Amino acid sequence: MLISVQALRALAAWAVVCHHFMQIFFDFHPSGPVGRFFTEKGAVGVDVFFVISGLVIYLSTVDKDIPAGRFMLNRVIRIVPAYWLYTLVMGLLVVVAQPLLPHQVVDWQSFVLSLLFIPSENPGGYGLYPTLNVGWTLNYEMLFYVLFSMVFLFQQRLRPLILAAALFAITDVLGRSGLVSRFYANDIVYEFLLGIFVGVMYRRGWISERLWLPLIAIGAALFTIDHLQPAPRIINWGLPSAVIVVACISLEPYLRNYRLLKTMGDCSYSVYLLHVLVLYAGWLVSERYGVNPYLVFAVCVPVIALGAWLSYEWIEKGLYRRMKGWLDQRRASKEAALS
Repeated sequence: MLISVQALRALAAWAVVCHHFMQIFFDFHPSGPVGRFFTEKGAVGVDVFFVISGLVIYLSTVDKDIPAGRFMLNRVIRIVPAYWLYTLVMGLLVVVAQPLLPHQVVDWQSFVLSLLFIPSENPGGYGLYPTLNVGWTLNYEMLFYVLFSMVFLFQQRLRPLILAAALFAITDVLGRSGLVSRFYANDIVYEFLLGIFVGVMYRRGWISERLWLPLIAIGAALFTIDHLQPAPRIINWGLPSAVIVVACISLEPYLRNYRLLKTMGDCSYSVYLLHVLVLYAGWLVSERYGVNPYLVFAVCVPVIALGAWLSYEWIEKGLYRRMKGWLDQRRASKEAALS
């Protein structure tokens, strides 16, 4: 994996952390320009995530004929264990901390649907959010994985077009007509296609190694994001996010020796899942003991970072390797028995 992409993944995760800090501690009422930026624009970290996800999935599967079931199984064992764990912890926190978290409600139906990546109305009454609120993005990720797994049935040159057609059918036909959940009627799903296009550019050598031009492009993209509302998402935030990803790839020669950036990128998924739990715990401490929110946040940041690193090492990487090794061993045994 490109160190530059890993670094950007880490920055995107921490932008979302700051966004949710403003939400949980200040109810999105910022007191300064930095707070305003993260309140209004911190969610763009999700857009960057989606572009990177399309890029990574494309680069990891290009020129490979992978059975759809194997692709999905690999994605499931990579994504699901950590998500299920933190969804369970969030459910327990909501139960234990009531009524201190009046807007957080959990019931068995929404909890099970959350685990199955099925969009449903949150019992707290604030929309189509799972028990672990940030999991809404994973519902889109799983849709992308399911559709991507199906394109392996077709020639490689046709796969992006077929995937685009499938996303269009679900988002702009089925979603907007009400035949599937309105959750999917969101043009944010097309950002996965932007990531695939970036992957095509990278594979064909269209992204050259530079310094000043990428930095200017990043500045222009951030300026655009800061001055535009998120809708239409694919245009106003998706395209600038793709520009940022391309620019960061151009900066790879200047970043490839910074192993810490790779580690931060490795931990970004756990940062994303874990941070709301830590922030809610910090908010409870702040409310009960009157501690300054920024002081609490200063404590939350290293807790999130350390917890995410442990989560990556023990759950994401460790459990994934054990499960994948066991599955590969079973597959090899079956193939040997049939030969």
